[in-house]
Amino acid sequence: MTTESAPLHPRAFRVTVVWTLGLLFLGSVVHATESSLACPDWPTCFGTMVPEMTGGVFWEHLHRLVAGGLVLMFGLATWLARQEAPDRPWIFKACLAGLGLLVIQSIFGGLTVIYRLPDLVSTTHLTLAFAFLTLASVLAAATSRGGGPVEGLHESMGMRLRALAGFAWLLVFLQSVVGGLVRHTDAGMACPDVPLCLGQVVPPLVNLPITAHFAHRVVALVATGAVLWLAVAAHRRGVPGRIRRWVVAAVALVLVQVALGVASVLTVLAVVPVSLHTLVAAALLAVLAATATLATRPEATSGAPATSNASDAVLA
Repeated sequence: MTTESAPLHPRAFRVTVVWTLGLLFLGSVVHATESSLACPDWPTCFGTMVPEMTGGVFWEHLHRLVAGGLVLMFGLATWLARQEAPDRPWIFKACLAGLGLLVIQSIFGGLTVIYRLPDLVSTTHLTLAFAFLTLASVLAAATSRGGGPVEGLHESMGMRLRALAGFAWLLVFLQSVVGGLVRHTDAGMACPDVPLCLGQVVPPLVNLPITAHFAHRVVALVATGAVLWLAVAAHRRGVPGRIRRWVVAAVALVLVQVALGVASVLTVLAVVPVSLHTLVAAALLAVLAATATLATRPEATSGAPATSNASDAVLA
């Protein structure tokens, strides 16, 4: 008697999500410690792949090594999905898109160094990282527990949750991109006070740093409201515990994120709160993407056969 082993690609996708979060955290540390140009060349560092790992070189080259490891990890996940899930071709196609994102993001990382940290290129580099994290999170959630229906989730409930989680994800993504612009234009202290900005509710938007920083705060408030709205709707509709845990995690993360944003200003952009601010934003994106994905997997209605491919529908 033989026992068929569980597929490995769902676990590989989960590892990819955690790995990407670690990479985003390292990238934030690199910027916060002003190590972005510690290696003045690319893809080598001072002409070698094994530089002396001291000072800023440690953070910058470690970031590159972890990025290379992510490509290998996701490549493995892609191969496993191809072998283990031939009946769900969309997974393999999504993996190919993810590999494309990683290649493009790597190129932008190189351009960031070669052209000495141009704001637009650096912000695009970070935006692509958030996009890849979202895709990896969708794949991890879609393949969890075999990709079958979520017990207790009904179609109307799923549609509502998917819409609210997707809307919250969109706002957090926008807020994160604007945050990247704030970071790369050195606008982190354009508003040195909190909760006001330059002593006013609406400051004079006379330059890009003040405008970007203020926009980041405004979108953050709206995104926080969207996450809380999602939590209220989930509570009222009595969503299954499996999804409710993700919603609770989203609420906890958004509250921590607000606190870290305040701490970043009050500590004049200290490395720890600034780096954690990026990490928590990324984690919130991943959680909302997972919530929206799980909401595409309702139980079959009475009299209809259950399907393990409920999440194969296009995600709204």
